[in-house]
Amino acid sequence: MISADLHGRRVLVTGGASGIGLAAVTLFARCGAEVMLNHLAEDARGPDAAARLAAEGLKVRAIPGTVSVPGEAEAMVARGIDALGGLDILINNAGTPASATPIAFTDLDAMTEEFWQTILATNLIGPYRCAHAAAPALRQAKGAIVNTASVAGLGRRGSSIAYSASKAGLVNLTRSLARALAPEVRVNAVAPGLVETPWTQGWPEERKADTLSRTLLARLAKPEDIAEAMLFLAAGAAYITGETLVVDGGML
Repeated sequence: MISADLHGRRVLVTGGASGIGLAAVTLFARCGAEVMLNHLAEDARGPDAAARLAAEGLKVRAIPGTVSVPGEAEAMVARGIDALGGLDILINNAGTPASATPIAFTDLDAMTEEFWQTILATNLIGPYRCAHAAAPALRQAKGAIVNTASVAGLGRRGSSIAYSASKAGLVNLTRSLARALAPEVRVNAVAPGLVETPWTQGWPEERKADTLSRTLLARLAKPEDIAEAMLFLAAGAAYITGETLVVDGGML
């Protein structure tokens, strides 16, 4: 696991209550950063995790809010920036598959208008809302944004057509924001393969086995694997922007 000296750096992680987001919160905080852990208001895991990490002596605070609602996302980012006194790193991790298990690409009827709206509002428009709201503070700090995309956005099978499309859009949004916020702010993304998270615990075992059989490193990713790539892109990688780093154990 790589490390970095992030003392004095201020970080906001959306979707930080579990999985990749919580791994990022933990890693950045252990590197010395002051971290705001964003979570859904109804998700008690967020405040619980923040309290647990704070009890370890880490600088972590919880901040509720959903990125899928216009106005609420921007207000959450503004509150976070005010509490931190600025912002150096934004991790746009909040996302949703909008389903407990994968939906076959052939099952077009399962992807209703509501399903599409939920996914796009969270996975694509949500990161834009947060980046837009954070842009002035990030420009002032000459900071960085890291978005959580997916190999599903790079042509691999995802949990649904809508999910794959949203992540493909996020890859493109990453490039566009890199242009829009240059040269002060670097914008990159990570594209995980299948990760061991609370969401994927319910996936069919045959689907996991199929993915594992095509993965060179012969294991599924852990959230910490993705967080490490985020740290590289946010704290180092000074001449990298507009890129999407695949973290899939060699599956692609």
